[in-house]
Amino acid sequence: MQRLQTTSLRVTGNQLFILDQQALPQEKRWLDASSTEALVGHIHALRVRGAPLIGLSASLLLALLAENGKSRDELADALEILRASRPTAVNLMNNLDRMKQALWQEDYVPALVAEALRLIDEDKQLCDAIARAGSALVKPGSRLLTHCNTGGLATAGVGTALGVIALAHQQGRVSNVWVDETRPLLQGGRLTAWELGELGVPYQLITDSMAASLMAKGQVDAVWVGADRIAANGDVANKIGTYSLAVLAKFHGIPFYVAAPQTTLDPGCPNGEAIPIEQRDPREVTGVAGSFGAVQWAPDDAQVYNPAFDVTPAALISGWVLDSGVVLPEEVAKGRFN
Repeated sequence: MQRLQTTSLRVTGNQLFILDQQALPQEKRWLDASSTEALVGHIHALRVRGAPLIGLSASLLLALLAENGKSRDELADALEILRASRPTAVNLMNNLDRMKQALWQEDYVPALVAEALRLIDEDKQLCDAIARAGSALVKPGSRLLTHCNTGGLATAGVGTALGVIALAHQQGRVSNVWVDETRPLLQGGRLTAWELGELGVPYQLITDSMAASLMAKGQVDAVWVGADRIAANGDVANKIGTYSLAVLAKFHGIPFYVAAPQTTLDPGCPNGEAIPIEQRDPREVTGVAGSFGAVQWAPDDAQVYNPAFDVTPAALISGWVLDSGVVLPEEVAKGRFN
């Protein structure tokens, strides 16, 4: 495969590397992800994360495994193992469905490589289209609030919600971005704050519990988030904490926008109740670990509820900003996503 580089993915020769998003922002560390086991481990540990990026990394790995001589049956097994690695993010399933079609072509090795590279190029184009569609909704002088991380770290391109914010800033429409820290793994504090700093976008980091007070004081003009899955009725699964922001925005009369590519749509999923929600390790909530060591603040026998995502009902969403344009609530009510 040709040499390839995005913000978070790198292909060199016959090896796939991922940027360790658990090491950011203190260290930019590239990790080998050239086996199914390695990539699944990185996905589970959120060293590679973001719905679009997970799907793209899995697609690239399959293409590389094919080039490295894996048989069709071995590749089919690897594909299903990768499919099960992150149950909520539908981009992974959509990308792997396309790779599966390539796998059953007669000359499957070049077919897999071409499809993986096509998915990368498409994602870049999707991100650009989302940014253009979404930035038109941002009013001059806007103070925007965002949750989790939706930038170039999570995609092959400029990002989804963060791509919108970055383009709107370039157009002179953004005065400040409120960045939710995004507990318990702090993707906002570690990743979004770092990306906005790299882009020169003014931001202020807040704890998740501060959003309500900012809205009450009239300090938030719109909320922009991404999505891991959009159901046929418009319900959206996204990082835990998104639903509470949508409720707060509705109460305060603030627009709440979801930015996502077409690969996030799941017309076969009727509503949010049908979206599988991943439960994660209790240790993410009871303490923290890093280069400094490990700290536990909860009792040893504390029982933990730790869903990775929540579901925001369509009724709370002002608009779904896709690469095809802005979809309004009345269109969704008429079955736009079916």
